[in-house]
Amino acid sequence: MKNKKLRDVQSEPDHRNIPINKVGVKDISYPVVVLDRAEGRQHTVARVNMYVNLPHHFRGTHMSRFIEILNKYRDGISTLNIRDILDEMKKQLDSETAHFEIEFPYFITKEAPVSKEKAKMEYTCTLVANSNEDYYTLEVRVPVLSLCPCSKEISRYGGHNQRSFLSVRIKARDKIWIENLIEVAEKSASSDIYSILKREDEKYITEKSYENPLFVEDMVRNASEKLMKMEGVLWFSVESENMESIHNHSAYAQIEMDLRDKR
Repeated sequence: MKNKKLRDVQSEPDHRNIPINKVGVKDISYPVVVLDRAEGRQHTVARVNMYVNLPHHFRGTHMSRFIEILNKYRDGISTLNIRDILDEMKKQLDSETAHFEIEFPYFITKEAPVSKEKAKMEYTCTLVANSNEDYYTLEVRVPVLSLCPCSKEISRYGGHNQRSFLSVRIKARDKIWIENLIEVAEKSASSDIYSILKREDEKYITEKSYENPLFVEDMVRNASEKLMKMEGVLWFSVESENMESIHNHSAYAQIEMDLRDKR
């Protein structure tokens, strides 16, 4: 029996005359490869969102084509080819705009400060690009240590500290390494933190943070100073959330700065 041609329902016209800004696939879990400054490439598992616009005269988009495009680039997704991915989305889905988001855990081998023990440290990264913009957005969420200057000043013994998260988000046209943003965050805190520590390492970090007390405001200002000097950064946002150890709340600060007029 001869195969009957299947009806292409999503390509049929829609008469409501309402365009859709974003339509696509969201929260795909997918193995990908990203650029690694030390190793060249790193395999990880990402959560991916892919959207295009839909003109008013189309009823629906072809969802399977998003996965086909993602599969085509699974062996290497980075700032180097993200523009190609956007162009492919526009071409394959017959759209004027395309939007691509990828969030993934990124691992760096860190060496403890005294014992030199090595272990993998995890950071959460997000890469976002839109075909209407000539830059991409890269965000890195970095766990760090902070120690309260006020607590140190008024206490007879020590000072309270907390694990904090510094989130660094930048807009750039050219490649900027994930590791560079991680270094900005870690050097802006009372101390960076590690996956594995021996007693001599704990002593070192405790004393280091005690000698470098910082408010949440200090941390975002420190990071901002470094980003203002980083070549290629067009815009940045820095957020710090300190999960207080003696309060039932977090301390928070944020700085956003557009550098495009200064470049």
